[in-house]
Amino acid sequence: MADVAEVLGRRGGSSTFADLRALVSARGIRNALAAGQIRRVAKGVYALPQAPPALTAARSHGGVVSHLSAAGHWGFGVINLPPLPHVTLPPGRVRRRTGLPCVLHWADVASLDDATTPVRTVLDCIRTLPLAEALAVADSALRAGGVDQDEILDAAAKLRGPHRRRVQQVVALADGRAESVLESALRALLIHAGIDGFVPQLVVQDDGFSARLDLAHPVLRIGLEADGFEHHGTRRALVRDCRRHVNLTVRGWRTLRFSWEDVMYDGEWVVGAVERMGGRPPLTKHELRAA
Repeated sequence: MADVAEVLGRRGGSSTFADLRALVSARGIRNALAAGQIRRVAKGVYALPQAPPALTAARSHGGVVSHLSAAGHWGFGVINLPPLPHVTLPPGRVRRRTGLPCVLHWADVASLDDATTPVRTVLDCIRTLPLAEALAVADSALRAGGVDQDEILDAAAKLRGPHRRRVQQVVALADGRAESVLESALRALLIHAGIDGFVPQLVVQDDGFSARLDLAHPVLRIGLEADGFEHHGTRRALVRDCRRHVNLTVRGWRTLRFSWEDVMYDGEWVVGAVERMGGRPPLTKHELRAA
């Protein structure tokens, strides 16, 4: 008979007793449990101590990993990890009192390996998250190749019920060229403010120079950079960034650099800076009164 921990490892770290018992003996399960090699997480569900919490929680309730937890499961970028795993159960399924703590949803969903499919995951995140977080997941899914644009557009077109129009609008905005969740969040600020014309990862190039801007307005020659500290925290990075900034400036580009804190916690200031740079003319008194 196979080793209990090995079987659980192949199953993603957790399994029902019935599935486990098909490959290992009942005595083997009891011995592994007594030795602390596995743990009982719910009635009839066993897991390795280090098993992924979302997948384990889903199996403890007889459901599938979904929403932001499924985005993490598929390796999509997320701005904020959920404090508790998200799990979807079939309609009418009763919450198991012995199941692990999680956020439960009820729906008929397409699933794969005990998680909602990549397409369903993207649609669920768009339906339930603010624009910045939803766009971060959708952009990342496209960039990673977990879904393609036609696939999610088609799935969104077939939706019925609440939030259908919003899901379709955000799916249409999703762009796999975005290279980070911070860049997606910055683009979401511009979209929400009605600032148009900025495209992701624009290449500025001539015979002696080449650079990509996170977001850029090719007509106005305004570049926006979403700066994570990990890419700019060394002396070498400082020298490189200074040279890059000068090269862009002498070629007629004006650039603004925004940190994680700027984008996530002071979006109004970010939008105001882009407007003052000329990304969009400030509102007139009449427009302000109308707003």
